[in-house]
Order: sequence, then C-alpha cells, then structure tokens
Amino acid sequence: MYLEHFGLDHPPFRITPDTRVFYEGGDRGAVLEALAWAVENGEGIVKVVGEVGSGKTVLCRMLPQKLPAHVDVVYLVNPGLGPDDVIPAVAFELGLDIRAEERLAQQHRLHEELVERHARGRQVVVFIEEAQNMPLATLESLRLLSNLETDDAKLLQIVLFGQPELDRNLDANEIRQLRERITHSFDLRPLERQDVARYLNFRLRAAGYRGPDLFGPRIARALNRHARGLIRRLNVLADKCLLAAYAEGTHTLRLRHVRRAARDVQAPDTRARVGRRRIALAGAAVIVIAAMAWIVLNGEGPGYIETDLAIGNTAGGDSQ
Repeated sequence: MYLEHFGLDHPPFRITPDTRVFYEGGDRGAVLEALAWAVENGEGIVKVVGEVGSGKTVLCRMLPQKLPAHVDVVYLVNPGLGPDDVIPAVAFELGLDIRAEERLAQQHRLHEELVERHARGRQVVVFIEEAQNMPLATLESLRLLSNLETDDAKLLQIVLFGQPELDRNLDANEIRQLRERITHSFDLRPLERQDVARYLNFRLRAAGYRGPDLFGPRIARALNRHARGLIRRLNVLADKCLLAAYAEGTHTLRLRHVRRAARDVQAPDTRARVGRRRIALAGAAVIVIAAMAWIVLNGEGPGYIETDLAIGNTAGGDSQ
C-alpha cells in the first residue's frame, strides 16, 4: 500500500522469515558463524535459545547456507513427535520410508543409511524447531540417535532451536544424559537499543529505499519501548508506523505514528509500566509512613507491640 510512497520494491517488514534480509548486527552474524563452526566440527548436541520473535527461525534457515556442501540437513518442524516417531521421521527426510517396519529394523536401516553417507564423505545434521514443545521422552529418543557413530565420528549431529522453556525442560532429571551431551549453547538475545535503528533502516534499504534514514534514534527508541528488542514485534510496529505516515501523506515519521502503531497492535509500553510500578511503590510508602505516624501519635510504640506479641505467644491456643 505504501510501497510507491516510500520508493520501495517490496514490503520491508514481513514477519515471514526471509534469508535475503538477514541482519548480522546484534550478534546475529557472530552467532551464525559460531553455529556453523559447531555443526561442522562438534560431536555433541547444539542448542539455540531465544525469546518468541527473536529471530530463531531465520537463523535456522540461514545456517544451511553457511555449512559446507557435504552437509545434509534434515528439518523436524513438528515438535509433537512421539518417541517412536523420531527414527521414521529422520529416515523419511533422508529418502527412506521405513514406517511399516519394526522399531529395531527401523534403527538398523537408518544406521546403514548414515554409515553409507559417512563413507561418501557426507555429514547429516538434524534441525529441530520449537524444541521446547517436544515431549521429554522424544528428546531422550534423540539422544539415543546421537549415539550412532563409527570408530572415529558421530553419524548424526543435532541442533535444538527453542524458547527459554527449553532450558527448563532440559533441567529434568530424567533427561540429564541428554543435557550432558550438549556441547555448544547459544543465547539469541533481543536487539540492544543501539541496534534497533540500524536494523529498521537496514530492512528499509534492503527493500529498495534510497532516501535518508526514516527511523532516527528518537523514533527507534519509541518503537523499542513497545518491542523490547524482539525482531518480529519491531517488524509489525514499523510496518504500522509507515502505514500511519502514508495515511497522512508524509515521508517523515513522528511519535504520533508510533503511538498509533502501538495502539493498533496493542503493544505494551515498558516505560508506562515502569512508571505505574513507581507510582504504586510510592503510594505504598505513603501508607506505611502514615500508619507509623498514627501509631506514634496514639502512644503505641514498639515496646507496646512487642509486649502484646509476647503475651499472644505465651497464651498459645487461648489467643486463637
């Protein structure tokens, strides 16, 4: 709707993960490089944890582009798999349909396939998205898969992508063996305040914008009060902000456009929330001070209170 108005080739703030506009700032590029190294050289399980909307999915999509050509990537996008479904799902992604076979035969067929690929210099890695929703028994089945190996190499590498709940799930005692197999852990943090404006203007220019930066520091700070550094929320708010400016026929973003965008998506204002908390604490302090003053004025000092409590304790059941 506003593409021509701002001179854009395509929408700049789609929430669908798009590897063509991967932002390497905010440590995203560094995490991606470290992930690629861990997959190519590691022998254990790799874990990536980030809040909802922090960019885990696009990182998952970018990772295969950073891996060598000899790495075969398997995606498990259904975290609801049962423990008996893991081997057939991985095998199916590798071109084997073993669902009708017995479990022992399934494992044998998958092992043969992995050994054959290893002999050809191939490496297999399994990416699991939304891993925080995976049953603990299924996570344990994955650990058993990671045991498949030759004399000198693991046949299967596993990367878990999940929300912070994944860490809590991994604390469960019954899967402590899986927890011990995690050799690399990465935290995908929300964007820092200084990265927000850079990210927003990067997305605009990637969509064909050629003018001066639309998202200055003031507008970026206002947006981030609602987005809290989460990329998906920033995308939604920035899109609404551009739409509000277009509706007014202006090319300059104002704070009123941010407020309108936030109302439209009902985004929380962290500054307002902090302000309300401070007001509540101040009110509580006033009440406490007033109560203490009343006690002093009525002669009920600390000594009276202590004596009363002592009598109550001595009376035992009678005080009830």
